[in-house]
Amino acid sequence: MAKITYIEHNGTRHEVEVANGLTVMEGARDNNIPGIEADCGGACACSTCHVYVAPEWVDKLPPREDMEEDMLDFAYEPDPQRSRLTCQIKVTDALDGLVVQMPERQI
Repeated sequence: MAKITYIEHNGTRHEVEVANGLTVMEGARDNNIPGIEADCGGACACSTCHVYVAPEWVDKLPPREDMEEDMLDFAYEPDPQRSRLTCQIKVTDALDGLVVQMPERQI
């Protein structure tokens, strides 16, 4: 189980525990966190679960795969270093303390 902090664009923080094996997107969905729409349900077929990973976490996450890179091209104001799709980040104990911030909007 990992404690993950989701920060809405307006600064509202949501700190929740997410079970190992779920994705960061599923953790947001299961805890009714606003700002992560996940229109495709986690199939990496849209960019509506886009977040900015806190700078100190960028190098601790597995690298983006090609499909995620392609979908991030459709995200709202992607950041070349910090943007990730939460459906592509599997939760493990190593992610305890992860902080992600939602963009102003999802597209």
